[in-house]
Amino acid sequence: MRDKIVTNSSCLIALDRINRLDILANSFKEIIIPPAVEKEVDLKLEWLSVTQIKNKAVIQILKTQIDDGESEAIALSLEIDDVLVLLDDKKARCIAKQLRLEVIGTIGLILRAKRIGLVNEIKPILDDLQNVEFRIRDTLYNEALRLADEK
Repeated sequence: MRDKIVTNSSCLIALDRINRLDILANSFKEIIIPPAVEKEVDLKLEWLSVTQIKNKAVIQILKTQIDDGESEAIALSLEIDDVLVLLDDKKARCIAKQLRLEVIGTIGLILRAKRIGLVNEIKPILDDLQNVEFRIRDTLYNEALRLADEK
C-alpha cells in the first residue's frame, strides 16, 4: 500500500468542513500539496508538505482543461515516485489516469481509512460530507457502503 499522496483542495476542504482532517493525516506517511492548493485551502498544518513543481510546461497544458489546483497536483504527481494522487473531479481523474497515475478520491480515502482501522464506519462520514454539500452520486454512495460491508 502506498504511503505518499499528492492531493488537490477538494478533499482537504471537505474533510475540514466535517472536522475529519485526521482521516487524511493518519492515512499516509507523507501528504504533499502543490502551491496552488496551499493558496486555495489556506490551511497551515504541520503534516502537509508544500512542494514546488519543476516542469511548469505541464501545468500550463493541464490548465487548458482543469483548474489550477488539479493541474498542479497532477504535474507534481508526475515528478514523485510511487505516489497516489487524490482527485475528485471526473475530468481531472480521467487525465491523471491517462498519464498513468494511480488515482484515489475522497470516498476511496475513507474506504482506505476503514481498511486500516482509522474509522469503524464510513456511513456517518459520507452522510456528514453530503450535509456540507460534498456531492456523492447515489451509486457511489451505495457502492462505498457495499465495499465497506455496511450494506
